[in-house]
Amino acid sequence: MTSNALVAVTGAEGFIGSHLTETLVAAGFRVRAMAQYNSFSSYGWLETLSADVLDRVDIVLGDVRDPGSVQQLVEGAEAVYHLAALIAIPYSYRAPHSYVDTNVTGTLNVLEAVRRFGVPRLVHTSTSETYGTARTVPITEDHPINTQSPYAASKAGGDRLADSYHASFGTPVVTLRPFNTFGPRQSMRAVIPTVIGQIAAGEQTITLGDLRPTRDFLYVRDTARAFLAVGTAPAEAVVGRTFNAGTGEEISVGDLTRLIGKLMDTELDVREDPQRVRPAGSEVLRLVADATRLRAATGWRPEHGLEAGLRHTVDFLRNPANLARYKTGIYNI
Repeated sequence: MTSNALVAVTGAEGFIGSHLTETLVAAGFRVRAMAQYNSFSSYGWLETLSADVLDRVDIVLGDVRDPGSVQQLVEGAEAVYHLAALIAIPYSYRAPHSYVDTNVTGTLNVLEAVRRFGVPRLVHTSTSETYGTARTVPITEDHPINTQSPYAASKAGGDRLADSYHASFGTPVVTLRPFNTFGPRQSMRAVIPTVIGQIAAGEQTITLGDLRPTRDFLYVRDTARAFLAVGTAPAEAVVGRTFNAGTGEEISVGDLTRLIGKLMDTELDVREDPQRVRPAGSEVLRLVADATRLRAATGWRPEHGLEAGLRHTVDFLRNPANLARYKTGIYNI
């Protein structure tokens, strides 16, 4: 892709999508950014980006569940980054139909639009949750798919559609499978902002779910760089392939919580909240990435360690203006 090319992003108003939008602009691209239609004309986290960034961003309200919205977004773009998804695992137990509508049908609409307009590159977003509890570690892209929640199943369905469009129609799709991304702007449904947000709001008694699972936490700016890497690499190196993005290091939720308490100089009383515990057969106990394939194809590697990323996230949530955007005392599934 040439500098100043137009690229399209679905889910641009969200946590990772807003960081990716910034990263794409910094790399010289113009961005057509889809935020989910709403009657409040809210652009989500895109509203917090600097004026210099937003000068290069065309924000459109739409919905990936609607083929017409997607076609208007995609037409004329040199690449599409498809991040729009329903992501909260607990809510997928309550509303699985919604996850299929957004994560499967929405992905189908993006694939059809890319095919119709001959877009040269589609970067499709997967998730490490599709692997389920690790059978072997670190997890390579050849690890079996084992979907332990309706969310994971819906994402795996989107992945399989993407694979099928490449095989059937030659659609130039590359799939990025980030492990547990964290950082500024993440919602309180995730463990790291939940802990930091409660402490920043003056709490010392922290309520969480299961403390045993281990995760590979990847700082959001490194995730955004991984999207840029697979979106701009030579086609022969990435198209038709799936890539993990992760650090290769794991930490349990319990140890992570203690580390955050230490970084924030706070003695914590951690308690388990039954609302936050997944059904026994649905809990993914261990996720740790092997990102060798991504590194070999693009040269990407993480630039931020866990502690550095946590410090950035703490600084973000200690800012009263940022903390005010969250409801730290409510468990939002």
